[in-house]
Amino acid sequence: MVRFLFFSLIGLILPVITLAQEFDCDVSINDRQISGSSYDYISELETALENYINGYRWTNDRYQDQERIRCSWQIVLTGVDDNFNYTAEIALTVRRPIYNTNRESLAILFSDNNWRFYYPQNKNLVHDELQFDDLTSFVDFYVYMMLGYDYDTFSELGGTQYYGQAQSVFEIGQNSGSQGWGRSIGAQRNRYGLINDITSPAYEDFRRAIYIYHRVGLDQFTMQPQEARNEVLRSLEIIRENKQLTNNNYLFDIFFSAKYTEIVAIFRDADAEMRTRAYNILSDVDPAHTSEYEKLQT
Repeated sequence: MVRFLFFSLIGLILPVITLAQEFDCDVSINDRQISGSSYDYISELETALENYINGYRWTNDRYQDQERIRCSWQIVLTGVDDNFNYTAEIALTVRRPIYNTNRESLAILFSDNNWRFYYPQNKNLVHDELQFDDLTSFVDFYVYMMLGYDYDTFSELGGTQYYGQAQSVFEIGQNSGSQGWGRSIGAQRNRYGLINDITSPAYEDFRRAIYIYHRVGLDQFTMQPQEARNEVLRSLEIIRENKQLTNNNYLFDIFFSAKYTEIVAIFRDADAEMRTRAYNILSDVDPAHTSEYEKLQT
């Protein structure tokens, strides 16, 4: 698979190969809004979640240590009741290596402010995708979303399988009637809107652009910067065209929230004509960050 060919040179150099699970994920929990000695045990949840995410084998692919997907989960606990039902907000990121460098790219930033889960002391986190659990099913959903996005950056539509698994988890959650798993009315900036759009054929061009941006553009930048910029520009044009043909901006906003500073850095040293082309596309497709894109005009 393309994702693993990316690391083949490193694999040839290392004399000892250690097989590992897919994720190298750090979890941090802010519990400052939770008071009472009955909830002191909640500090254990950080380690429990890290073990759950990093210790389970989520795919059939064989990862080496240097191939593991680096991610971060930042959780803010916002409330708890007497029955140990917690409410929380979360921001999670996935970082991706850039070929031929020692640098990484912030691939994606997801956020969710509507998480409610039951977590009494000494609860074991058990992976079972056939049964709904308001804690582990939430984790499963976003793990598969992270896998889907990561694989999409290495091969065209490479994350389809994992988005399908995320959708299966979502459907079980939706059928449970639990908070956060429904089709809430409005802009659909929630789990339903996320999985509905990412699995829709209407957004396949967006996903193809993600591959072009990362694998054909960003990964070639140190060796062929001009060609890489052309490919990044092509990916942005595809995203603009796809946005004009679709109704929900959620996926586009997620992409640019993670990428806008990186995009400016890519074009900062380009010639004036290319910088202007990039600025015109970006100010059109992502007006929220126009002030940042104006740096391309100086």
